[in-house]
Amino acid sequence: MKIMFYALREDEKPALAEWEAANKDVEVVATDELLTPETAKLAAGFDGVVTFQQLPYTRETLQVLADLDVKNLSLRNVGIDNIDVDAVNEFGIKVSHVPSYSPNAIAEHSVIQLTRLLRRTPEYDKKIAQRDLRWAPEIGKELRMQTVGVIGTGNIGRVAINIFKGFGAKVIAFDPYPNAELAAEGIYVDSLDELFAQADVVTLHAPGLPANDHMINAETIAKMKDGVFVVNVSRGNLIDTDALIAGLDSGKIAGAAIDVYEDEVGLFNADWRGKVFPDARIENLLNRDNVLVSPHTAFYTETAVGQMVKIAMDANKTFIMGQVPDVVAKFN
Repeated sequence: MKIMFYALREDEKPALAEWEAANKDVEVVATDELLTPETAKLAAGFDGVVTFQQLPYTRETLQVLADLDVKNLSLRNVGIDNIDVDAVNEFGIKVSHVPSYSPNAIAEHSVIQLTRLLRRTPEYDKKIAQRDLRWAPEIGKELRMQTVGVIGTGNIGRVAINIFKGFGAKVIAFDPYPNAELAAEGIYVDSLDELFAQADVVTLHAPGLPANDHMINAETIAKMKDGVFVVNVSRGNLIDTDALIAGLDSGKIAGAAIDVYEDEVGLFNADWRGKVFPDARIENLLNRDNVLVSPHTAFYTETAVGQMVKIAMDANKTFIMGQVPDVVAKFN
């Protein structure tokens, strides 16, 4: 069995080496190149491909793989929205992803960023850097005094709920597909409007499905409490950035923490030192003391990266052996 591993990063090398040591019946060749129509040719003679990228998996790329009779594609990430589904079905390519690698990593990040906003650490960091050690006027809030509205109660949302509850916060939640245990606790509200009306904090843990596009917009922000905090470690398309900026300008939104951005491809995970951002809105957000921007790093822990490599490699090997892994991608 031979697997071609694309887009290898330095932080993935230990996990890949560990997997290879435990799977000596598989030959693995790795490259740091992304999977494109040109680099797909490197997979000639291989049984499967493992990759991770923000670039689209286009018909042209998938056509090359199919022409090489490489029909096993495993992604080291959750999202499958950048795959040409029609081409996958037409060419008979089997796809897997990593739907859950470390819910804790992402949930913890959402809570950490929120507590930083509540205790106004960005403002204190700036003052302390200038050797200003006075307290006022940056008085903070306690998390236990907040009503936290969690939108989406999948694996990540449920971990976040447990952490928020550990701080003593009141937690309410909305999900069109409620979790039975949480429903028994009485955590759910009946609608997003009800959540917006009650929550001091709105934290997003929902998928980036078309139906959820811009669920945070001018209209929904108007329904929120004055001085609300907004946290998004899920998908960038959930928030209308212009509406978010308007809410920050008016003071309706007291602070925001975003780990994802609706136009992040080509922007995040790049070095912009000495350069001008192509998007003035991200510059606007970065310059605010009450906004925390992290470049899609909520997932980025040793544990999560290791799991992403292992799960993807296991799935690809399972495909090659003629079986169906538990993490097969479902496009419907």
